Amino acid sequence: MTQVQGKIAAPIHKQASPQAKFEQHTEEQTDVKTIIAQNFSFQTLADATETILYHAFWLANEKRKRSPKEYRKLLFDQGWKGEEKKYLKLAAAFQKFSPEDLAEIEPRTIYQLAENSKKYQLVIDRLLDLTDITQEAVRQLITQERKPRRIPKPEKPSIWRRTNNGGRYCQIPPIHEPDERTGTTLQKMMDEEGYSAQHIVAEAIALRQAYKEGQLVSVNCNAS
Repeated sequence: MTQVQGKIAAPIHKQASPQAKFEQHTEEQTDVKTIIAQNFSFQTLADATETILYHAFWLANEKRKRSPKEYRKLLFDQGWKGEEKKYLKLAAAFQKFSPEDLAEIEPRTIYQLAENSKKYQLVIDRLLDLTDITQEAVRQLITQERKPRRIPKPEKPSIWRRTNNGGRYCQIPPIHEPDERTGTTLQKMMDEEGYSAQHIVAEAIALRQAYKEGQLVSVNCNAS
């Protein structure tokens, strides 16, 4: 503003013609308007961020000190019902800061950080180390913290399924074979023996387990 006042207070040479005076005055007024417009823009942005954060901290404090009923009445009286959550997120995310600390961050960015506080927690924590928290600095931190998505590891195959009452049962996945040998053999056993597929599969698994544990004895029928 010192620069602006200097330009306004600069004396016009007495010998200057009326036209020269007019042109000089017009040029000075244009410069003044440009500087004022720029200052107004940034100042308004800072005021907006501070106001939002002051309101967020105030609302969080009111929620702490009021009973649930009183707090609901406050929201209802102010017409804020349904709007309060985003402000409470702001208060929670930036509780270690003052509104003045974050004044140079534009409103949309502070909402972005607060709405995704888990994702951006490292960014918020690193702001504490900055002596001057600016919009550019925050954007740089966000860019640095972006990591490529991890490719999820394939889940370990499981045959277990849950019932509605909390129990579980095993379910064998479909068996695809070109010759359909397993399916045709199982169906034949079911038809001839009258047992269910579950019963036959259970017997087959029990026999395989016994074989692995060495409980089955190999008998040579051709021995004399």
